[in-house]
Amino acid sequence: MAARATNRIGGVARAARLGGALLDLALPASCAGCAAEGTVLCPRCRRALEVRLALPPGVPLGLPAAMPVPLAQLEWCAPFSGVIRVALHRLKYSGERRLAAPLADAMAARWEAAGVGGEMLVPVPVHAERARRRGYDQAFLLASAASDRLHVPWQASLERTRHTTPQFELGRHARRTNVSGAFALRAGTGPAVKGRWPILIDDVVTTGSTLVACAEALFDAGAIAVSALTVARER
Repeated sequence: MAARATNRIGGVARAARLGGALLDLALPASCAGCAAEGTVLCPRCRRALEVRLALPPGVPLGLPAAMPVPLAQLEWCAPFSGVIRVALHRLKYSGERRLAAPLADAMAARWEAAGVGGEMLVPVPVHAERARRRGYDQAFLLASAASDRLHVPWQASLERTRHTTPQFELGRHARRTNVSGAFALRAGTGPAVKGRWPILIDDVVTTGSTLVACAEALFDAGAIAVSALTVARER
């Protein structure tokens, strides 16, 4: 059953990439940063994703909620501002699935430079109803593309069991309560998680409350450690 579920979700990700290719043919891409035609993120604007590429692993001292317990490691590519904010908004809310590829490339590059441990990628899911409305789950697209670059398998091990208020609408203290217990292991995926070290994949991290809730579900399933990798961090 787990294999069928993973294959089905993997098929959705492949279909989304095919949809992006068809979109390339139907609608000219424009850069999220400078509006240049021909690409969703031009080489000059992609540099915004590289600002942390050469930094050592870990979280700079003094950053609020520096290392959300119980995560073993948290890595991200850039602050959630400017070009990165626009690109992620287009990916999540405007149907611009083509942005998943350059964003995932940046995530993979950061992990190759700084990542320690980790055996599989696990996307942080949106609620199934929200994914149906959008036609895709952006974290699945990011995980699938990053998996190709890192040569690390990915699996949709988690599901969101209830609707939650979007985290950006809440203060720091309310965010943990909002997502507490909101994630569970997807049926049949437990054997692939037990005794392994998953890397959670998401678009943005702020306090880390969502990542913590996901990590707790993975630990309950027998994971030995959990790390996280995101495109951006909101400070």
